[in-house]
Amino acid sequence: MKTLPTVRAAQLAQAQSSQPAWLIEGLWSAQAVGIIGGEPKCGKSFLALDLAVAVASGTPCLRRFPTPRCGRVLLFAAEDAVHIVRQRLEGIAAAAAVDFQSLEVHLITVPTLRLDRHEHQAALAATVGELKPKLLVLDPLVRLHSIDENLAAEVAPLLAYLRTLQRCHHTAVALVHHARKGAHERGGQALRGSSDLHAWGDSNLYLRRHGQTLQLSSEHRAAPGLDRLPLALKINPPALALEVITPPPPITEAGRPSPLDRIEQLLGQATTALSQRQLREQARMRTCHVVDALAKLTESGRVIRSAEGYRLNR
Repeated sequence: MKTLPTVRAAQLAQAQSSQPAWLIEGLWSAQAVGIIGGEPKCGKSFLALDLAVAVASGTPCLRRFPTPRCGRVLLFAAEDAVHIVRQRLEGIAAAAAVDFQSLEVHLITVPTLRLDRHEHQAALAATVGELKPKLLVLDPLVRLHSIDENLAAEVAPLLAYLRTLQRCHHTAVALVHHARKGAHERGGQALRGSSDLHAWGDSNLYLRRHGQTLQLSSEHRAAPGLDRLPLALKINPPALALEVITPPPPITEAGRPSPLDRIEQLLGQATTALSQRQLREQARMRTCHVVDALAKLTESGRVIRSAEGYRLNR
């Protein structure tokens, strides 16, 4: 019997960097497949379109998360009329200060797309092969098939097709999917249907509503995640987009440095660049405070961001 090919571990090709490669820093890994999940009316489509505008324009997603890799985006919105999709994209482009007319977001305009049908799979693969998008957004999963989402045997082939699409065409794939109403589990565990959906993702984003505030969490296969970042849908005509809510700094004891001063102090003491996670752990601060401090320090030029992390601009 013919044996399978093998290679000794030390002979495997080395990674170009020990740092994760990002499509959108902290939110979506380069060429990742994954889920944008949440209960109905939690802003999943707005978040998916924000990713699309960021990748197509190279601007920070949610005006906060840098996008080091940019290019075309291919989008299929199964539930919204094309004029609604255009209106939302225009609003997000306005919030991001991006020229909408030159935005490289391409919409698939067929009335239905069924990923469990071979002819539709072939047509989508041909479209991806022609446009070569950096990101493919499919919204939502429930409108893209006629299978039973609770059966792993039926879900697995569909997910395998999308994984093959990603590998063959080197494109990231974001699949919008619903979570169960009122679920209290972790974001991935609350997704409707087979657990294969949660396990499939390289990068997953989850939205939950608490009162009038949305909370964004992320999970990554090869990088630290983000926990409960507060968001809100902000209207400032013509802009209409999700924005990160910056909470007031916590009350500190007299003489203790502010969050911004503490982050700058840690970077000043460091001999190498520090990641967001390292700064959060050393400062013992909430993620949102670290993100806000780094954004202000970077904008002011006091801190420089690189592939290795953040360092003081000495």
